[in-house]
Amino acid sequence: MSFNTFGKIFRFTTWGESHGPAIGCVVDGCPPNIPINADDIQIELNRRKPGQSKFTTQRKEDDKVQILSGVFEGKTTGTPISLIIYNKDMRSRDYETIKNKFRPGHADFTYLKKYGIRDYRGGGRQSARETASRVAAGAIAKKVLGIKLGKKYNVVGAVTQLGILGCNLKNWNDKFIRKNKLFCPDKSILKLWEKYLLSIRKSGSSCGAVIEIRARGIPVGLGAPIYSKLDMDLAAAMMSINAVKGVNIGSGMNSAQLTGEQNSDEMLKKGKSTLFKSNNAGGILGGISSGQEIILSFAVKPTSSILTKRKTIDKFGKNTSISVKGRHDPCVGIRAVPIGEAMMNCVLLDHFLMHNAQCKN
Repeated sequence: MSFNTFGKIFRFTTWGESHGPAIGCVVDGCPPNIPINADDIQIELNRRKPGQSKFTTQRKEDDKVQILSGVFEGKTTGTPISLIIYNKDMRSRDYETIKNKFRPGHADFTYLKKYGIRDYRGGGRQSARETASRVAAGAIAKKVLGIKLGKKYNVVGAVTQLGILGCNLKNWNDKFIRKNKLFCPDKSILKLWEKYLLSIRKSGSSCGAVIEIRARGIPVGLGAPIYSKLDMDLAAAMMSINAVKGVNIGSGMNSAQLTGEQNSDEMLKKGKSTLFKSNNAGGILGGISSGQEIILSFAVKPTSSILTKRKTIDKFGKNTSISVKGRHDPCVGIRAVPIGEAMMNCVLLDHFLMHNAQCKN
């Protein structure tokens, strides 16, 4: 299996399986002399880890990270940073009854057809368990950018739609997002979301979600106009996350409905600053950051592992049915928020380093 590495200058390679002894990653290209310790990474991992509420999987993992290399006396050395997270709460027996069956909507089928082998223990390498390693890498990228760009740099994500229920983006509140288990930005809708999600779980089903990620304090100039557009790499980063089915940058798909006058973000000069009256572009023009807030959103499909019985086939080609028991997220979109933030941080640092390599005087 190839293609386990993401990034160009700042890049990371993840390894491990859902029910294996451990997962982890090797981060390469991190600048030296960046103060960092395991606690900096753990803060982000704690936001993603399972078993924290009744709204997510009840698998209990501490997700305690250990730094094996690349950090000396509390600072990065510029050499590869190796991170490991041990798995502790695996229950492979939950998958015994479905090990020969394909879950509709899941990668079980395509994985077996491509590689000729299937790790049925929680999905193996194709499990979203892998994303803990991305969050660890993203924590390092976040620390570097915070130092390079200053306190104005900030990335925050939220669930903006839970199944059929949306929210009022005018009520977006960063502090409230951090305080609730659903990463909801709108206090007025949270109770309804909670009731809806519990009903979905009780029925043995699942639901999808839309996640929005916002990055502030980004300088003008990140990205290249042809084959390394900033929005291109951000879209690829988000699409690489398990269960993501679509990405919007700024107005995204909705821009097709706008006229030229409505879509274009008018500009004006105020002192030494260039201001924009709107942000339909999502902070990126021609693949290059404009200095505005970068805004993207992505859609996450409903969890494929559901209790409701569905028709399928087994690996022997026979028709059958499947009902998936065990511990699964009723909405994987919730824990996708810190994953999306991590991927945003990784892409932005990668482009920051590429920009400085070519354009810094």
